[in-house]
Amino acid sequence: MNEPRRHGPIASLIIGVWNAINFTRRLVLNLLFLLVLVLLLAVLLHDRELAPVEANTTLVIAPRGQIVEQFTCDAFSRFMARNSDSDRCREARLRDLLASLDAARTDPNINRVALYLDELGPSGFATLREVASALAAVRAAHKQVIAYGDNYSQGQYMLAAQADEIYLDPMSQGGVQLTGLASYRQYFRTALQDKLGVDVRLFKVGTFKSAAEPFILDAASPEAKEADLFWMGDVWQRMLADIGKARGLAPAALQTYADTLPAEVAASQGDLARLALDQKLVTGLKTREEVDDLLTQRGVADANAEDGYRSVALEDYVARLSGDGSRPDSRPAVAVVVAEGEIAGGKQPPGKIGGDSTADLLEQARDDDGVKAVVLRVNSPGGEVFASERIRRAVAALKADGKPVVVSMGDVAASGGYWISMNADRIYADPSTITGSIGIFGLFPSIDRTLDRIGVHTDGVATATYAGAFDITRPLDPGMASTIQAVIDKGYRDFTGRVAKARGRSIEQINAVAQGRVWSGAQAKERGLVDAFGGLREAVADAAARAKLGKPDAWQTRWIETGGNALPPWLDTVLQSRIGANLLADAGPLASLLSTRAQEAAPLRFVKDALAQQNRHHVTALAYCFCSLPQ
Repeated sequence: MNEPRRHGPIASLIIGVWNAINFTRRLVLNLLFLLVLVLLLAVLLHDRELAPVEANTTLVIAPRGQIVEQFTCDAFSRFMARNSDSDRCREARLRDLLASLDAARTDPNINRVALYLDELGPSGFATLREVASALAAVRAAHKQVIAYGDNYSQGQYMLAAQADEIYLDPMSQGGVQLTGLASYRQYFRTALQDKLGVDVRLFKVGTFKSAAEPFILDAASPEAKEADLFWMGDVWQRMLADIGKARGLAPAALQTYADTLPAEVAASQGDLARLALDQKLVTGLKTREEVDDLLTQRGVADANAEDGYRSVALEDYVARLSGDGSRPDSRPAVAVVVAEGEIAGGKQPPGKIGGDSTADLLEQARDDDGVKAVVLRVNSPGGEVFASERIRRAVAALKADGKPVVVSMGDVAASGGYWISMNADRIYADPSTITGSIGIFGLFPSIDRTLDRIGVHTDGVATATYAGAFDITRPLDPGMASTIQAVIDKGYRDFTGRVAKARGRSIEQINAVAQGRVWSGAQAKERGLVDAFGGLREAVADAAARAKLGKPDAWQTRWIETGGNALPPWLDTVLQSRIGANLLADAGPLASLLSTRAQEAAPLRFVKDALAQQNRHHVTALAYCFCSLPQ
């Protein structure tokens, strides 16, 4: 009979402290939740509801942080972040931006949209193109879009370019930063092997599978550079074309601006604002106050408004759009399940994909008779192979039960992100989505030489040849190394074989476009890995059509999510709106208490996870892509 594994005294102490902290954290948060809920309901009962949008109102969009598919922080953390100067939990949700712009397009009381983009964080190019398209639709409805920035990063400018008028502060220290795309990483072979004595063995399949190269090389391989430059060049040229079309500028002129920036800056005597104006990248140079005055002149002055003109903030407008969210809706549904972040085993919080937790969401949609079709929104560079396969099986089970599944790829759906997508009835992607990377790898470090340098050696006995083979304090046995490579080889055959079956192609055809190579969405479509271009809207409409749900008003879109948020969606939305700000103003001591609430102790969690890793007796196969781009 196997006895449970016994921990040493230090490990037991750490685990005990961890459990005590975790229990206390949950208790405090539950109590705070009850307090805030009571206060919030009191505010709502005081008739402090959001007033209807009046005529000639400006929709103000001032996103803070990265645009994400789903919030990674709970409602209270976001509530506090919005009403403080904290950098934590700064996120804007893509679906909120798209829904608000779509509603503003037809709302007779919204006359214009004001974009304040200084606090918009780095976001993916597919996401930015989807928001840019929604802004273009507002302009096409003959509603003004005005953008302002102290400076513009490339991502910020992709959105600003869609405006009728773009203003830049005359004292801008950053100007318009069109500098191109780059992908540079640090390489650790010399540090690990020569300096520290750590021997890292890489097991991989795929000529272009470069994710683990930094651990075994001192520079990128020629194959990695070739593949990266190919897809990055496609994304960059599309970005120039999009900006050029919106601004009436030739993409070649924008390329020249990026290539000759130092000379252009010198010619403008360091005046980046004047340079942007001369290059016709902006409409004019104005301070934030002057832009507010301009919007006041074109709209309606409001002495009680923060900016001086009649306006509605994005969060408040979203709250109005969600006003009926608490009412039951019996119409058949297209369910949307978000798979965003790295893929790992078990249950994971929002912002990560859990093999169990994401599969559970898909199984929830499968068991719900009201759900007639599913859209899996994928924004992931991949992760663990086994967890990815768990999710793929859940997709296949949905289809086997007669429920159509459509995948909508976001910024990245590569490697494991493609694994969980492959079985969909149809795959949508943006031309600038990063996808492909069909290949897998595994790593095994040995630190016997490291220990030898400080006089520590490992010795002992075993009852079988390969017992203790995964002890990193010993050299990896060649027989075990060949075994690991055989497992990785089999994993690659599984990957390409499943893709071939799902896509209706031969293994040879898939292998030709696999090998760990990354493609843009446009390149992937040319190679049969993606079916059509489009965003979430197109994917949802396709799923509804496959389920034969009829006209758009005959069915609903339902988001199936879990974890990270104990509030119902309508109450969460209200908390982020001006009602939430009013609550904070009245909360007094509660605001201070919430702002310093207990956070999960990351170092202790790391130690706990490290202890758990010691029970593992295999090398984890990874389908992962380091293919995100800085802006």
